[in-house]
Amino acid sequence: MPGHPRDLPLAEARELVQRAVDKAEQLGLRGGVAVVGASGALITASRLDHGGPGGMARARSKAWIAATQQITSTEHLHRMTTLPAPISAGFVGVSPEAVFPGAGGIPVRDKDGVVVAGVAASGATVSPFLPEGVAPEVVSAAGEPANPEDLLIAYALDIPYAGQHGDDAARWKQRFGDLMVPPENSLGMRPAPPAAAQHELAWAKDLCDRVLAGARSRGLLVSVAVVDRGGDPIQLDRMEDAPAGGVDIALGVAAAAARFGVPSERVAQWYGNVVTDLNPVKVLGIPGGRPLHDESRLVAGLGVGGADPAECAALAETVFP
Repeated sequence: MPGHPRDLPLAEARELVQRAVDKAEQLGLRGGVAVVGASGALITASRLDHGGPGGMARARSKAWIAATQQITSTEHLHRMTTLPAPISAGFVGVSPEAVFPGAGGIPVRDKDGVVVAGVAASGATVSPFLPEGVAPEVVSAAGEPANPEDLLIAYALDIPYAGQHGDDAARWKQRFGDLMVPPENSLGMRPAPPAAAQHELAWAKDLCDRVLAGARSRGLLVSVAVVDRGGDPIQLDRMEDAPAGGVDIALGVAAAAARFGVPSERVAQWYGNVVTDLNPVKVLGIPGGRPLHDESRLVAGLGVGGADPAECAALAETVFP
């Protein structure tokens, strides 16, 4: 049989995201980082503490574009803005994960040059704009103007900085005027120490790791999600070769548990399927989602998907009874 394409392995995708998280903490940034496989299925994603909702969805969309179109999302954006409106709208219609065609997503290639994933970042202060009060050294790479979002991705990929948003110099001049930073004082691409202040993210990753370990011991291939009280992802992971659809199942049951504070299957028992249309995020009322409490306070939801829902629920129950 011919060799079939494979996405970037989860362990390598997680390393990419962790490098971006380390750099974000060093630079004082908050947001989300996502890696999507060339198959179009998400591999892993992390949201820094206090990153706020919405950033992860934007990062995932840009990473999807970079992975599946095998170009930077900047180039994709240029193409979409030069095509007739019916064509660009049609692309989004048949590619709903590309609903946010922003700049900043970059393809990830293997040693043979084959695209195996895409990576992107976005969020509260992860953007091409310079945050209020940011030091010029922080947004400088080798003495040249840079921006937070593109710094994180260049650092994660360990490639030279190249602005993806096209106007670093203009933003720099607006904020800092004619100020110049010597290359030796630039912090943008300087090695970052391991992140040590991402307490909620570390907690969510530990939960996901425990689910993944439990799945391996049972011979299951699953995806796992930890979401905040509103259903926005904090940590997402898909095991290597796990079904692509498991990511969205895990997200849906985690959101149901988090938003209603009960096991996900109970949401459907209470309200039926109509509840999906009443929420700004997609919720799924089948087994696999558990609400997570800090003492008596509802703080998050855990979801497992991609295998028999009963087995997914049992995994979630084992991790957080």
